[in-house]
Amino acid sequence: MSDGRSWQGNWKVRLHDRVRERGFSSLTAFAKARPTASLIALAEELGKDDIAGVQVLSGLLAEAEQRKQVSRFERDVLVRMLSHNLPGGWPAVLDDANRFAVAKALSSWIAYTPEAHQARARQIMAELLAHPPPSGWRPLSPDDELLRTLLPDEEA
Repeated sequence: MSDGRSWQGNWKVRLHDRVRERGFSSLTAFAKARPTASLIALAEELGKDDIAGVQVLSGLLAEAEQRKQVSRFERDVLVRMLSHNLPGGWPAVLDDANRFAVAKALSSWIAYTPEAHQARARQIMAELLAHPPPSGWRPLSPDDELLRTLLPDEEA
């Protein structure tokens, strides 16, 4: 939102009202039904003129923290970043263009990761670059086997 309307009024209430209007009990449930949609796409579906992607991100993190599912949240956001930046999956060759796309996906993910978890996110990024997934790998949900190996659920 460039005109600031998304920040007017109580955006948290507006966000949750929109989710409930669509028949979902939580923002997490709404997002789970669209596991590869970008945060911007989720925001536009909820309110193109008055919901921003960063508000969706904030709401998802708040729900994850309440449920003690921050690792799942991190995997969810990584799936969205990879889907958006690598729509054909992990590249077979990391030439300049592909290296940029991978870097953009991973750096965006790290930027959206809670501060307390960023060191771990950087380690995961290093692991993915040092030992790339198979060519074409494209996680379709936060429950992807490789993602769960790299970023298992935290202890409750």
